Amino acid sequence: MDELTKTVIERGDLAHLALFLWASGASGLLVWSLRELAMANQRFNDFVHEIAALNNLFKKGD
Repeated sequence: MDELTKTVIERGDLAHLALFLWASGASGLLVWSLRELAMANQRFNDFVHEIAALNNLFKKGD
C-alpha cells in the first residue's frame, strides 16, 4: 500500500482521500473533454476552410 494512503487511513482522513480522488478524477475529465472539444473545433474549422476553397474554385470557373 502506498505510504501516503496508509498515513491518511491511519489518521482517519478517509473522507479527505475520497474527496481528493473525486476532485482529481473530475479535473482529469474536464481537461480531457476540453481537449476533445478543441480538436473537434479544429476539425470543423478545417472543414469550413475546405468548403470556402471549393467555393472559390467554382467561382473562378464561371
